[in-house]
Amino acid sequence: MLIITIKQGKEKSLLAGDILIYASAIDKVDGKPQEKMKPGSNAIVQNSAHQFIARAAYNSKSQIRARVWTFKEDEPIDHAMMKRRVKAAVQKRLANVKKAAPTQIVALIRGDEDGLSGLLVDSYGGVDGYLICQFQSGGVDAWKVPIVQALLAETGCPNVYERCDELMRKGEGLPLFSGALAGEEPPESVNVSDGGKRFSMDLRTGFKYR
Repeated sequence: MLIITIKQGKEKSLLAGDILIYASAIDKVDGKPQEKMKPGSNAIVQNSAHQFIARAAYNSKSQIRARVWTFKEDEPIDHAMMKRRVKAAVQKRLANVKKAAPTQIVALIRGDEDGLSGLLVDSYGGVDGYLICQFQSGGVDAWKVPIVQALLAETGCPNVYERCDELMRKGEGLPLFSGALAGEEPPESVNVSDGGKRFSMDLRTGFKYR
């Protein structure tokens, strides 16, 4: 477990609920060298007086050095947390997925809003269609397996695909990857309707055909 010490006075935004910690706010990071180099390592965040502030995911390769998971000292960062947060996010929006037209794309998980900073998940084709995921931070990337397991369990959708945002993942020091995480890949082109507009899209890349 890493220990991130925040510079004196720089903790104000965290105490106000901000979950992003930039390099300029950090005084020092203590812990094993291999943990410091691993994107998404668990860390305790403390102020200059060594008082607990939060638990976070640390990434030395990103300008956003850490993303807060929780401000509760007694809430562990584990598989159960990821599954709880995925479940809560899905329950908020699953009704939208079920009532959507087969050609609509529906937001299912929206990163910070759902306590899963850097994770974007969209649904296409309803519960029998595809879930398109983007893991855009070291924290959620480190917990990819339980997140995908929870998505499968909570949505009933058999097909989960990871789309690669090359710029975002490079900025986080993450390997570039795209492909099926469960079930089948989406076809090269599908019909999408959005706000009265219709177009063809490659769900794997987000590319819209003209």
